[in-house]
Amino acid sequence: MKIAVEEGQDKALLEDGQQPVTITAIDEGESEYKGIPFFAVRFENEQGYVSHRFYQSQAGMPAIISLFKEAGIEAQSEKELDTKQLMGKQLTIEVGERAYNDPQTGNERTLKQAINFLAS
Repeated sequence: MKIAVEEGQDKALLEDGQQPVTITAIDEGESEYKGIPFFAVRFENEQGYVSHRFYQSQAGMPAIISLFKEAGIEAQSEKELDTKQLMGKQLTIEVGERAYNDPQTGNERTLKQAINFLAS
């Protein structure tokens, strides 16, 4: 089997704590269990990367609005935000771990995430 490695895939996950990063990729999808739309942002610097999903739900909107605001894009009522505007934006994030129960198995899982976005 041949496995292609794309640029940036050889990087490690970022260490916990504040990290200056650039947004290098945005993917869109739906959650596996409830079909909630999301976009996943890849935050990257020379030391590594972390990806974070932003769910388009009532509970997820504060994080989405905060991300856009700190990236210099103001959210306005009755206007749509375009995730493409985030590409290449630089900001500081806090990297940490979050534990949750896997809905399929009930087992606890841990993932790295980005929180507390700050303008650079």
